[in-house]
Amino acid sequence: MGARASQPYEIKERIDGKTVIVTGCNTGIGKPTAQEFYRVGGRVIMACRDVSKAEKAADEIRKEVELSFPHDKAGKLIIKKLDLSSLESIRNFVDDLNDSEDQINILVNNAGVMSPTRKTTADGFELTFGTNYLGHFYLTLLLLPRILASAPARIVNVSSLAYEYGRIHWDNLSLERNYGMFTAYSQSKLANILFTRELASRLDVTARGKS
Repeated sequence: MGARASQPYEIKERIDGKTVIVTGCNTGIGKPTAQEFYRVGGRVIMACRDVSKAEKAADEIRKEVELSFPHDKAGKLIIKKLDLSSLESIRNFVDDLNDSEDQINILVNNAGVMSPTRKTTADGFELTFGTNYLGHFYLTLLLLPRILASAPARIVNVSSLAYEYGRIHWDNLSLERNYGMFTAYSQSKLANILFTRELASRLDVTARGKS
């Protein structure tokens, strides 16, 4: 979907002791993202809807790092269930993290869906918008106090060039009329961009207010 060829990126600095959350990382670009953070010493929380697939991906990541970087000291992979199409699942995930993690240094909002037919989430939102945007929006806001307390920290929202073709259908946000797979996907990715810009603006104000 508008992908551009690029060279694999390798992190140059160690992140030992840092906690990283990557959503939807049992496949796609999320998997090598989790692998790279793990390789350089991160405590990587693999937040995935399908735990069994995440466990398989974690085993593959460990083997790949061991074979490719045998002299590097890897971090730790932790698998936690997170279904971004369910607000209850998001709340349970955050409650679990608040009990188990003292800090969150990096949050990578990567997970995404693209449904050929119109479906809804457990809470009644259109599935693509509800998962790609609303789920990550809610997750980020719930985690924000812990992330801010762990500063310096970073939030990464993964979007797509599809956002260039998107628009927010304010009068038909759940696309109950004229649903189209690409229409839904591009709208969700544009929403990711708008959220990122607004979040960056607000966090910049917060940071300057403390300086």
